[in-house]
Amino acid sequence: MENINNEIQIEFQRAEQARSKGNEGQARVCARRAAGIAIRDYLTRKGTPLPSRSAHDLLAFIKEAAPLPPDLERVADHLTLRVTEEFNLPVDADLVAEAKRLCDWLLKN
Repeated sequence: MENINNEIQIEFQRAEQARSKGNEGQARVCARRAAGIAIRDYLTRKGTPLPSRSAHDLLAFIKEAAPLPPDLERVADHLTLRVTEEFNLPVDADLVAEAKRLCDWLLKN
């Protein structure tokens, strides 16, 4: 579990570094990777076979397969949204903060 926490924290550190350099796209990628790590751990602990190694696929799977609270279902939705042609999210959301909330819930359940 400690190793999982370290991997997740490294991704969030990378996200913050990318954000501080003005690279919001890379920050979103790191947030998704952190969520993917937490989802893999959650599914493994529940004995659920992993449908994929892809963070995007795992986010889509967890929305359907896990009893997520409604606010965290929205987080999973936000983390799988496609950006616009201008590389912006179509919703006003801080994916790094949202991914942290999702990871916290997954690690505790």
